[in-house]
Amino acid sequence: MSETVPRPTLEAVAERAGVSRATVSRVVNGAHGVRDALADRVRRAVEELGYVPNQAARSLVTRRHDAVAVVAAEPETRVFADPYFAQQLRGISKELTAHDNQLVLLLTEGREDHARVGRYLAGGHVDGALVFSLHLHDPLPGLVRGAGVPTVFGGRPDWEDDGDDVVYVDSDNRGGARAAVRHLAGLGRTRIAHITGPLDQTSAADRLAGFRDVRAGADPGLVAHGDFTPGGGERAMRELLDRYPDLDAVFAANDLTAAGALRVLRERGRRVPDDVAVVGFDDMLPVAEQTDPPLTTVRQDIEEMGRLMARLLLRGLDPRAADATPETVPTAPGTPGVILPTTLVRRASA
Repeated sequence: MSETVPRPTLEAVAERAGVSRATVSRVVNGAHGVRDALADRVRRAVEELGYVPNQAARSLVTRRHDAVAVVAAEPETRVFADPYFAQQLRGISKELTAHDNQLVLLLTEGREDHARVGRYLAGGHVDGALVFSLHLHDPLPGLVRGAGVPTVFGGRPDWEDDGDDVVYVDSDNRGGARAAVRHLAGLGRTRIAHITGPLDQTSAADRLAGFRDVRAGADPGLVAHGDFTPGGGERAMRELLDRYPDLDAVFAANDLTAAGALRVLRERGRRVPDDVAVVGFDDMLPVAEQTDPPLTTVRQDIEEMGRLMARLLLRGLDPRAADATPETVPTAPGTPGVILPTTLVRRASA
């Protein structure tokens, strides 16, 4: 049986670098006050010996855990099936990994899950939290505030009592919706319908508002409610065709909804875009490029949203930890919210 090789110690690093143990500790823990030449010697010794700091001991010194909770207010069946969440988590993971932080994924489906997440956050296991996919009256914001951990939200919050204390990253949902509907109108379409997302989420509410900005006098029946899923898109598309057999365009609140709508249009013998033009929202390539026909859609940079959420949180925890600042991207007037631009991507469906 092979012997276990002992782990290099702080003392071994100090001996290799020719410095004191205290100097090694300051360098390893990111403290100030060590000359560049000495710090470089310590880093070389750490690399040569393969020294790995003891996280528990390091936390006592730095009061940091180098771990961030990522809280999705959705059941696991939704998170792992929807490519939107995969892209957002990829952006978050890349940024945290680049700064040697661990991602702790927490999902919530019911009241018991909310309580569990609240206890975990309050237990001092992580340095901060990234929270996204919130719904109206969701208890998560209150739980996060109660836990006292620094937080960045994904999506514009729908509560008003926190003011400037709320940091969030979102896309220009309303502006993107306006661009989509104006594009359809510019094609000469006059019977334009909208399939919403779940209206207890600000992204869906903003996209509906953008539709109404352009089609202020539209028949209310041209708005059908969906839930950001292909099944919801199918149900809503059937309702719309039953009510308005002559509709000639649809703006769907996301690409999955649009994919469901396209299936129903095909079943009903409607040619796309000849009879009915369709525009989605997200530009999720696994969906938008594989629909039949490929989907015209509004692009938002989902992975960048996740990456920026993580960068803003790390910057708040330690300004040296991330080189991005909120000033490098458009912000919502009067708030610390970051609003990323959206653009229309034209493909064959419209």
